[in-house]
Amino acid sequence: MLIAFCPTWAQLPQPVQVEQVNLNKPDLAATPPMGWNSWNKFGCDINEELIRTVADAMVTSGLRDAGYIYLNLDDCWHGERDALGFIHEDSVRFPSGIKALADYVHSKGLKIGIYSDAGSETCGGRPGSQGHEYQDAITYASWGIDYLKYDWCNTDTRDAKEAYSLMARALRQSGRDILFSLCEWGNNKAYEWAEPIGHCWRTTGDITCCFDCVLDHGGWQSLGIMTIVDTNEKLRKFAGPNHWNDPDMLEVGNGMSLNEDRAQFALWCMMAAPLIVGNDIRSMSKQTADILLNKEMIAIDQDSLGIQGLRHKVEAGLEYWLKPLKDGDWAFCILNRSLEERTINLDFRSFQMYDNLSRRSLETSWHTYQVRNVWTHQDEPDTSHPRCVTIPPHNVVTYRLCW
Repeated sequence: MLIAFCPTWAQLPQPVQVEQVNLNKPDLAATPPMGWNSWNKFGCDINEELIRTVADAMVTSGLRDAGYIYLNLDDCWHGERDALGFIHEDSVRFPSGIKALADYVHSKGLKIGIYSDAGSETCGGRPGSQGHEYQDAITYASWGIDYLKYDWCNTDTRDAKEAYSLMARALRQSGRDILFSLCEWGNNKAYEWAEPIGHCWRTTGDITCCFDCVLDHGGWQSLGIMTIVDTNEKLRKFAGPNHWNDPDMLEVGNGMSLNEDRAQFALWCMMAAPLIVGNDIRSMSKQTADILLNKEMIAIDQDSLGIQGLRHKVEAGLEYWLKPLKDGDWAFCILNRSLEERTINLDFRSFQMYDNLSRRSLETSWHTYQVRNVWTHQDEPDTSHPRCVTIPPHNVVTYRLCW
């Protein structure tokens, strides 16, 4: 009799049988996911101590209680694969292991995310998941991972839909519900085919910390806030509960002006984007915290109607954004894209409109809405009263029009 014995495999959770698995996408993102990611601030310079202190800060800062529940490791946590092909963490950077780190993050009332790549290597040169999709999904589930960001470097001639579908199936057969975030930068138009596969998908290239620029790195570009907005705004019909357009992470607190930070946050909320913080929250200023913890602005992003906002009108350097909300409310945001302060006479009654996507009407011509200033947290005169409004450069004014 020939007996085979594999002790390493025996110690790992066994994959759930296909016939026992509901291969429908788990309902994990009824509203856009919120959390923190290591990449924008720390790049590859991450370790166990950093992540633990960030977990602590997510609690003490109030971010967790405001809805930011995912703490996501980006690239460079990886060690090597063992003889059977299973991935391990970098034992120098994460000496206690990812499982112990996940347990710590969970003990704080948070969820933990991890990063991999559909290619042979990640963008940072660590082992990718190509050819190891099921092994990696089983490993992530055994560690207690709640979120996977799946990148698109070093994929050669792979078909994106096939590659992401394969990992989606692996995750769903892992025995654990894991939010799946596709990161192919919009190159393969994931927004057209990924709704059954993932919970969100990147619509643009990588973000960089500037308001209106494009940085050329030779073979690729990183994009400023407004360049990303101009791309993502056109794709609103593809977004909704459990399938969100992702214009990349927040640069709030990473070096733009206070005005620009506020503008990015407001626009991401108007576009129903995932709110993934990318700064060092352990030492952020009160001004940065006030932006990220603005519960009235967050409520616009997290509105259960699940409709991405639209750029309704552009005039004299100003952009007027509208977003239909539940119960007949609307979010109304004015962006000053110019470098000069603008003062206008705002009459809400001139903004009567019907949105074909949501099948909702803004009825300002005959209905009077109550007006709430989302940044000052003050009630203002209702929509029957015109008002003088000043919008600083690279800044926003945002209202909630309450039915």
